[in-house]
Amino acid sequence: MLHFRCTLPWLCAALLPSCIVVPRTVEVYDPECQVVARHMDLQAVQIGYISRCSNQGCAALIVAAAATVTATAIISGSIVVIGNTVYWFEKQGRCNPLPE
Repeated sequence: MLHFRCTLPWLCAALLPSCIVVPRTVEVYDPECQVVARHMDLQAVQIGYISRCSNQGCAALIVAAAATVTATAIISGSIVVIGNTVYWFEKQGRCNPLPE
């Protein structure tokens, strides 16, 4: 059991990718309004792997990676909410519904 406890941090550190979350703008055609509408969503981007570290170094890297993912998710999530609100207003202003 002791051997498993010693290898678990190494295994986690080797497999844990370092990621960030970024906003992404997507354009889609809305046939009801006859406009190209934009919306934003979140995309996770891998920027590297955490590997070749030891005990406290691994713990520090894992904490830093978790903090980075959390911070970028909060900031990017806020950007997406604001961006989608702006895009919604933009779409409402340009919408030309088809006559029935």
